Amino acid sequence: MKITELTNDEFQLFIDTYPLSSIYQTVEYALLMNTEGFDSILLGLKEENKILAASVFLIEKGTKYKIAYAPRGFLLDYTNESLLKTFTKLTKQYLDKRGIMSIRLSPLFVKNTYDMKKGEFFKNDTYDLVFKNLRKLRYKHLGYNSYFEAMKPRFVAKINLDRPYYEIFQNIKKEYRTKIRSAAKRGIKIHVGTEKELDYLYMHTQNKYPRDLAYFKNAYKYFSRKKKVEFFYAKLDTVSHLRYMQEEYQKANATYLTLLNKINVDREHREKWIGEKIKQDKILEAKKHELIQASELLQNHPEGIITASILVVKERTEVTVLMDGYNPKYKTFHAKHLLIWKLCEKYANEGYKTFNLGGIAQVTLKENKYAGLNQFKLNFDAQAIEYIGDLELIVNHPLYLLKKTIPPIPDILKK
Repeated sequence: MKITELTNDEFQLFIDTYPLSSIYQTVEYALLMNTEGFDSILLGLKEENKILAASVFLIEKGTKYKIAYAPRGFLLDYTNESLLKTFTKLTKQYLDKRGIMSIRLSPLFVKNTYDMKKGEFFKNDTYDLVFKNLRKLRYKHLGYNSYFEAMKPRFVAKINLDRPYYEIFQNIKKEYRTKIRSAAKRGIKIHVGTEKELDYLYMHTQNKYPRDLAYFKNAYKYFSRKKKVEFFYAKLDTVSHLRYMQEEYQKANATYLTLLNKINVDREHREKWIGEKIKQDKILEAKKHELIQASELLQNHPEGIITASILVVKERTEVTVLMDGYNPKYKTFHAKHLLIWKLCEKYANEGYKTFNLGGIAQVTLKENKYAGLNQFKLNFDAQAIEYIGDLELIVNHPLYLLKKTIPPIPDILKK
């Protein structure tokens, strides 16, 4: 067996058939990160020209103490102790010659799976054995973080798409089903976007994520070569919204007039109808206010308003959210709820197995500063997947000791 650098085509052929996959272990992601200040190496473990394991390694340019980062870990069977040992040993030797100080990885090796809706907890039976084998090979575990301190989120939310789309909808939390229906009625429509509309994604995320517009455009550029990327946005049709609010106001006013008539005609139950009228007064006033707002929105935005956006990457049977965002000014329209649901429906019908909504925080915390983020993603009937977390393997001990304190990994790797 030997470690060798793979060509893009060799690496692609391997990942096309290997059962473990991630958008972060792809040729496209390596090319994307080359534009973000990182060199990349595609390494493979070969035996008689057959690739048994492989990994993308990213190395920050211009640093003296070089760390090779394997985003989402190596593509190998972690339960195969012999394979893991051989890949580790030969990869260390190869990277040592390249002046690498250490390797960092956040493997797609599951520790636990949580079904929050059913209150069920499933532990990976092989986890303890694999963890022990990694420690024997001198991988240092960097801890079970609860939030987003790791290179990649230790917890992610995934929706099972391998079922009829209507079953997915029925299992979404009732409150969210109501919001989805409301968004559609109020004029939110989902559109397929192009590279030109990526500006909106940047505007929706610029205050939340360490990404610039160039990153989104490069991601779209590289992943679109094999039609792996898709961009969607939710847009408020202000004409449809005004029409809907006019209808809602007319319904509320009709109910109000009916109650007035009952007050005058049904003397026996007059007090009851007066009480109902008082309630309807508030409803009618609220509908009037919404109608005025709808008129102003149409006047100021006759072309409509883009309220939410999402960039997804398709790899094998999984669809992963690379980035998503929304305009908080129009949060009450629930556009993002409708957007996520429409993608669930689309990809379930196209035969994809899972929809990876991305990172969440530790799900069993009593006090969680990201409770809102968790709730939003998990309410789509998603499971919470807990991974092993970050690991580090020292490649060059003298260099590592010389450095003593490793500088923080750039934020650009964290998403």
